[in-house]
Amino acid sequence: MSQVSIIIPTLNEATNLGRTLRQLTLLNPPPSEVIVVDGGSQDQTVTVAKQIFESFNQTLNGQVLLSQQPGRSLQMNYGASAATGDILCFLHADTWVPDDLITVINKTLAEPTVACGGFISLMSGSQTTRWGISLHNYLKTYYAPLLFKPHLFFRGLRLLFGDQVMFCRRIDFWDCGGFDEALPIMEDGDLCLKLVKKGRIYLVNRIVQSSDRRVAKWGSFKATGIYLYIGFLWGIGVNANYLKQFYQDIR
Repeated sequence: MSQVSIIIPTLNEATNLGRTLRQLTLLNPPPSEVIVVDGGSQDQTVTVAKQIFESFNQTLNGQVLLSQQPGRSLQMNYGASAATGDILCFLHADTWVPDDLITVINKTLAEPTVACGGFISLMSGSQTTRWGISLHNYLKTYYAPLLFKPHLFFRGLRLLFGDQVMFCRRIDFWDCGGFDEALPIMEDGDLCLKLVKKGRIYLVNRIVQSSDRRVAKWGSFKATGIYLYIGFLWGIGVNANYLKQFYQDIR
C-alpha cells in the first residue's frame, strides 16, 4: 500500500480544523503524515493544530508549516514540497472524510490509467443539508468538461474541486508543475486540465461532507448563480484574477 500524505491549507480555520484533524485520527489505515500549511491566520488555527498533533502523536504524524503569504495554491505546493508520501491528498479544513479514506485512495490509484481522483461532496451545515447544490456540484464534474473541453472529456477529463478531496501521485503532481501559484481561484480545475495528460480524472462513488458556510452566507439562489457565473466565465477563458472578486473568503 502506498504512503499517503494529507495536506491541509488553512487561513483562520480554528472553528473547523479541530474536528477535521480529530477525524483523521480515526482513519484506518492511518495516513503517513498530515501537514497543515497555514497562510498567516489571525485566530487560533496554528495553536489548534499543534495541540491536536501533540495529543495524538501516537496515531497522527503531523506537522505545521507556516507559509510566507496566504494563497491556497502557494500553501498546497509548499505542503507538497515537504511531503514524503507517494500520494498527495489535498483536504480543506472544513471537509470531513470517511475512515477508510486511505484504502479508497490506494485502490483508486492502483489503476494505472487513473491520474487523479476525488469524492462526491455533500454540502451541509448544522441546520440543513444542501441537496440541490450538492447535486449540481456532482453533475458539474461531468457537464462542465463536456461543455467546454469535449475533446478532453472523452479522454477522461472530469472537473474536480477542492471540497471533493483531490488526490494524485506525487510524481504526477510535480511533473505537471503542481498548482499554478498565479491563480487565486480555480487552481483545482486547472490542475485537472494538466493531470488529464497523465491519465483519467476519476470521481469516486463515495461521499465526503463539506461545510455549507458560503451558501449559508449568500443563500442558495445567489450561491448557485455565482457558481454558474464563475464556472462559465472560466470555461471560456476569463482570467481567474478577475473572477476572484466574485468569490470572497468566508469564515
